[in-house]
Amino acid sequence: MDHKSEGGSQDCAEAMKWYRLAADQGDRTGQYNLGYHYYQGQGVPQHYAKALSFYRLAAAQGHTLAQYNLGRMYYLGEGLSKDVVEAYAWFSVSAAGSYADAVRNRDIVVEQLTPDQISQAQERAAELFEKYGSE
Repeated sequence: MDHKSEGGSQDCAEAMKWYRLAADQGDRTGQYNLGYHYYQGQGVPQHYAKALSFYRLAAAQGHTLAQYNLGRMYYLGEGLSKDVVEAYAWFSVSAAGSYADAVRNRDIVVEQLTPDQISQAQERAAELFEKYGSE
C-alpha cells in the first residue's frame, strides 16, 4: 500500500494514524497494515521487531497475509533468527487460507527440510492452524 499519491507523506501519516486507531481496537487489518508499514519503512522508520509484533497480532486473528509475512520473516531471518521449520508452518497456515504465494513458498521451504524437520513443521502448522486458522 502506497499512500504517497497526491498528498505525499501527509497521506501516509494520516493513514498511519487511522491504522493505529484501528489496531488499538483489535482490528486485524489495521494491525496488518501497521506491520506492513514498519516492515517496508513507509511513513515510519523500518523496524522489523514492530512489524513482527503487528503481524503476530493480525495472524492470531486469522489474517492470511500477516501469516504469510510471518513465514517470510522467519524464512529470511528478518528481525529474528532464521527458522525454516517455523517458516514452513506459517506458510502452511496461510496456504490453508488459499494464499497462492504461501503455497509456492511452503513448497520451496519443504525442499530444504530433513524428514524430521518436515514432521516438526507439519505438527507446528497443525498447532498454529488450530489456534489461528485463516480468514
